[in-house]
Amino acid sequence: MTLGEWAALDGDVEGELVDGVLEEEEMPSFLHEIVVAWLIRTLSGWASRRHALVAASEAKIAVGARRGRKADLSLYLADAMPSLSDALVRVPPHLVVEVASPRPRDVRRDRVEKPADYARARVRYYWIVDPQLRSLEVFELGRDGRYAVALTASRGRVRAPGCPGLVVDLDALWREIDEAERARTRARPRRRR
Repeated sequence: MTLGEWAALDGDVEGELVDGVLEEEEMPSFLHEIVVAWLIRTLSGWASRRHALVAASEAKIAVGARRGRKADLSLYLADAMPSLSDALVRVPPHLVVEVASPRPRDVRRDRVEKPADYARARVRYYWIVDPQLRSLEVFELGRDGRYAVALTASRGRVRAPGCPGLVVDLDALWREIDEAERARTRARPRRRR
């Protein structure tokens, strides 16, 4: 399959393009989606003040001649914005975010395969948010074309490298997850004896 054919697939056909083959995507959990929604709110506030845009997980990003990825989030600055009509984005985002899933196959994809693809596509910053470990890792693309750790954090309010003025309140994110779990537990029907 070519990048053009991948871009033209119906919206209900899931998958990323890896060496010309449609590869199964991870199946996101509800926790994954809560984290993605929180990140969209956080990044969108910062982006709107800078005429930048945040795209969600269905944006198809060309990362090679026969490779395409769909990051959980991608952020485009005003001076490097794709056309709004693009079904296949060929402009490298300023940053991409992947929310880690616990399955070994997904861990390998997020920590080994995707960073290599995003680096090749010249994506400046690569974030991994791991809700199980409660961590944020930010990698910055070096002149050598490889990612180096720019930030690791598990709590507090942290300034995001490459995004002046963007503060990510990790404590607020983890509180939202904890509150969602408490709400689910409270709403669980009690068994009768």
